[in-house]
Amino acid sequence: MPNCPGVNHQRAIRAFVKIGFWVEREGKHVIMTNGTLDLVIRRNNPINRYTMGGLVARAGLTVPQFRDLL
Repeated sequence: MPNCPGVNHQRAIRAFVKIGFWVEREGKHVIMTNGTLDLVIRRNNPINRYTMGGLVARAGLTVPQFRDLL
């Protein structure tokens, strides 16, 4: 799992929206989907770097690609 610097959960949501994800549900966590894949984003600021790295990998991105989206 790649390390990705911790970012604000709102910035992470905006970055995932740019690659085709949308918010399906909100509560203590934000559930995002692209129709086939779900991402669960905690409302932490900043999101832990290991957790963020896992989300980036699960979305099929590399850390540099994700940084470009921010």
